[in-house]
Amino acid sequence: MSRRRYPLQPLTKLFLAALGLTAIMWILRGLSLLAFVPGLLIWLLILLCFGLGIASSLQRIR
Repeated sequence: MSRRRYPLQPLTKLFLAALGLTAIMWILRGLSLLAFVPGLLIWLLILLCFGLGIASSLQRIR
């Protein structure tokens, strides 16, 4: 029985990259290694992840 592998769409790859970057930034800021990063930047990254996640889901439906 063969399994089909579906490659990730470019928008999904972008979403996963933004999600990873956001998680790393949040963790490093929490450890005070990136304490100079403003909270607004973290919020913008979170909102970017939400937007890319919605767009990626809509792309998959189409």
